Amino acid sequence: MKRFLYGIFITSSLVFSQERITTEIKGTIPFNADQISHIDNFGALFYTVGNTFYKKEPNQNYNYSNVQLGSISSANAFNPLKIILFYKNFNTVIILDNRLSEIYKIDFNNIQPYKNLTHISTGSDNTIWIFNQDTQQLELFDYKTNKTRATTMPVESKVLDLKSNYNYSWLLTEKFLYTYNYFGSTISKIKNDGFSHIAEYNGNLIIQRDQRLYFLAKDTPQLIPIHLPALLIKQFLVTNESLYIYTDETLHQFQLKIR
Repeated sequence: MKRFLYGIFITSSLVFSQERITTEIKGTIPFNADQISHIDNFGALFYTVGNTFYKKEPNQNYNYSNVQLGSISSANAFNPLKIILFYKNFNTVIILDNRLSEIYKIDFNNIQPYKNLTHISTGSDNTIWIFNQDTQQLELFDYKTNKTRATTMPVESKVLDLKSNYNYSWLLTEKFLYTYNYFGSTISKIKNDGFSHIAEYNGNLIIQRDQRLYFLAKDTPQLIPIHLPALLIKQFLVTNESLYIYTDETLHQFQLKIR
């Protein structure tokens, strides 16, 4: 009951703070990719171009492609030892190690009951979070046993984004932003006020609304604007307190100054 009341509080009390989080530009580099998945603490860059996934380190480069599965719909490198590639057109997930060697292939067309996926994200141990479009539910799926460990309640609108860490997942739909724990229980439910994308770090969220970014600290209902120069945001991600914004063929790095 306590958890339920907390969720209602978050839903009805979301406010835009008058405070602002400042940033400091750390640098820019020319860059061209379809999708950036991750930048780790050592400067390794994980990204996708067409059918190929790349890991670019300061002194070493790796790549992976699967001609049979075609273009990569999304990639998740939150855990660099368990990189997840999603091929939506074939309803298939490929898991790679840190050298981009294939270690698991999960063809959901051959798993019963059938699961029609639209979004995936990393989980702990041998699990991944998957969104099943047919049931409109988020599932924590064990890919070694082919069993679902946890299932959320169905959502009522189209999914826009999915992010996770080892303990929680965040599902952004057209109507709400949901937070779930490892057992699939709803921790909070926030009305979507024009949000389109999210990024997670240390349990906090960065949220995009139009061409502006906001900081949402864990366990609070307060959105704090992030002060940035005018940029046409194609994609953004966070590593520790470094905010990366990908615009048209340029990757910008900012230091977030969070008190």
